[in-house]
Amino acid sequence: MMKNKKIFDAVKMMRDIRNKHHEEYEKNPELREKRLAEIRKKYSARIKNKELANH
Repeated sequence: MMKNKKIFDAVKMMRDIRNKHHEEYEKNPELREKRLAEIRKKYSARIKNKELANH
């Protein structure tokens, strides 16, 4: 039996977020591509710098 109760459960939080996104994308598949495009645009400089550093 666990004595200390977890106040914050990161695994449960990530699972909940993943399930919420999955439901959203099931209803609207274009939303996934739209969000990914926004993320690529927002972090494009970092992504390019990392690619250059790896080569």
